[in-house]
Amino acid sequence: MKKNKYHRLETPRLSLRKLEVTDWETVSYLRSDKLVNQFVRRANADTREKALAFIERTNLQISNDDLFSWCISLKKAPAMIGSITLWNLSADSTCAEVGYDLKPEFQKQGIMSEALLAVLAFGFGELELQKIEAYTERRNEASRKLLLSNGFLFNEERKDEENSENMIFEIYRPL
Repeated sequence: MKKNKYHRLETPRLSLRKLEVTDWETVSYLRSDKLVNQFVRRANADTREKALAFIERTNLQISNDDLFSWCISLKKAPAMIGSITLWNLSADSTCAEVGYDLKPEFQKQGIMSEALLAVLAFGFGELELQKIEAYTERRNEASRKLLLSNGFLFNEERKDEENSENMIFEIYRPL
């Protein structure tokens, strides 16, 4: 993987950028809301302090090339509406995991699909990853549909050791 490749991504409707301190309220919402997190096990950010610490930690990990994370916003309205991250990079830098979240009022509009395609292009092109994985809870039908419609395949032979309810999807670098 090439180092120091993080940059802003643009799609026809979206701007994908680093988290900023001003995003703390949306970060707090996305990481703490019961509906958004119904299928996800992760630490919440239910206070301003926790959200700001998350933003600081994320941006430090970006500067260290430990992960690549973007705030999702509409070009016509720069407020954060979601996030998408390539993280859990393999030791040999050939594989990463993708994770994402989106405010419910922006779901079912193709926004996450558009963001995911941009991040896949970045991961396979800029980072030269060979494989990108996604772990999603089996009851999360919307996430499964998103992954399958964007070329991911369910690997029924792999199991998530930390969460038996997760399914593992994979997509390989195009030839």
